Order: sequence, then structure tokens, then C-alpha cells
Amino acid sequence: MLHLVLHVIVPLLVAVVFYRSNWRRALLIMLATMLVDVDHLLAEPVYDPQRCSIGFHPLHQAVVFPLYLALCFLPRTRLVGLGLSIHMILDGVDCLTQ
Repeated sequence: MLHLVLHVIVPLLVAVVFYRSNWRRALLIMLATMLVDVDHLLAEPVYDPQRCSIGFHPLHQAVVFPLYLALCFLPRTRLVGLGLSIHMILDGVDCLTQ
């Protein structure tokens, strides 16, 4: 449960601290990147609390992480890149604590 809460709290903190004047918009864009978890629907079972998402699901492969990070450096895609990067970092931390 803490893992899911962090997926909201961390983007909220980033939005409030770095995008104070447009924090709602920034938060909504970063939360929208949670749609990356649609790849969990390809797994059987869809949810397994003992499974590490990193390296298992297609959009959670290490090969796409540089793309997510690169999006952070382009002004038009920065918030999407931040949202995806935060998501992967939190999923990675979750894998370390299992």
C-alpha cells in the first residue's frame, strides 16, 4: 500500500516544489504516466505482490529507461519524463525491499 501512496506523494512533492504556479497541471501529467502500468495486464496473474515489475513487464524494461530519462531534458516532454522516471525509481526501490 505504501508503494501506491508513494506513486502519488512523490509526484505531488515534485509538482509543488518545482512547478508551484502550475502544480495541478504538473501533477496531473505526472499521474497520467501511471498508465505505463497498463503492461501489467499482460501478466498472469495481473497482480503479484512478490513480483518485481522492473525487467518483467514490457514498459518496465531497462532498455526503455534511457528514453524515459531523455524525455526529462526536452521542455515539451519534461513532465512525462519525470513521471515515468519517478515511477521506475519507485518500482525499483520496491524490488529492493521484497
